Amino acid sequence: MMYKLWMMACMAAGLAACSAPQRKISVQEENTTAKSLLQGIWLDDNTEVALLKVTGDTLYYADAGTAPVAFRIVGDSLMTYGARTNSYKIEKQGEYIFWFYTANGDMLRLHKADNARDSLTFLRVQEVVQPREVIQKDKVVMYDKVRYRGYVYINPSSIKVMRPGVSEEGIGVDNVYYDNIIHICVYEGKKSLFAKDIRKQMFQGVVPDAFLQGSILSDMDFLRVDADGYHYQATVCIPDEALSYLVHLTATPQGDLSFELVE
Repeated sequence: MMYKLWMMACMAAGLAACSAPQRKISVQEENTTAKSLLQGIWLDDNTEVALLKVTGDTLYYADAGTAPVAFRIVGDSLMTYGARTNSYKIEKQGEYIFWFYTANGDMLRLHKADNARDSLTFLRVQEVVQPREVIQKDKVVMYDKVRYRGYVYINPSSIKVMRPGVSEEGIGVDNVYYDNIIHICVYEGKKSLFAKDIRKQMFQGVVPDAFLQGSILSDMDFLRVDADGYHYQATVCIPDEALSYLVHLTATPQGDLSFELVE
């Protein structure tokens, strides 16, 4: 009797052990040896042009218009983490050689630089925003026998907009653009009737969020004055592309501001 009870207890324990969830062993461990080999500056085998610089956990591109990205080497893949996560299969790696397949499916063959001058390409001790001039526009309109002048000041800002793209070599990059803050104001003679700084975030709920995130507020025009107020039209666009949205702004003498998408 005792033996049977003992056997039943063992069987129950065995079934419980089988049904218990097993801890999964992660296969996403980083290859620290491969990462160590990748440190340095890498040149294209065909052109001898410096393309990449690797320092610690960060990968820098030679193009000053692209943002650095974090990276890991997992298994036989180079993983980069920016606006998008990209994965590149590594074909061959050594102390002075690094071959991998690009996003286009082509193999990019790189070798490590042995000339100190190649580091000049990556001198980014401090990123500096290129100065741009403020663009000023004005327009005079008549309404109800009164003369109005509307102004637009397109002010460059240091607000970064990251736009995912692909380089000529087939590497996924984050292109860096800078947004504008646009000041609008309306005068009757020397009397200020309305003034406001316009940012693209004000168009949330009007312009689709996915588009707004990767766009810049690029332009603004003063249109007219009527019984509803002072009318402007803003352009929100994707940099270097033909895609854009037009937003109609209506401002009132009381300081209210409304937005409407131009169909």
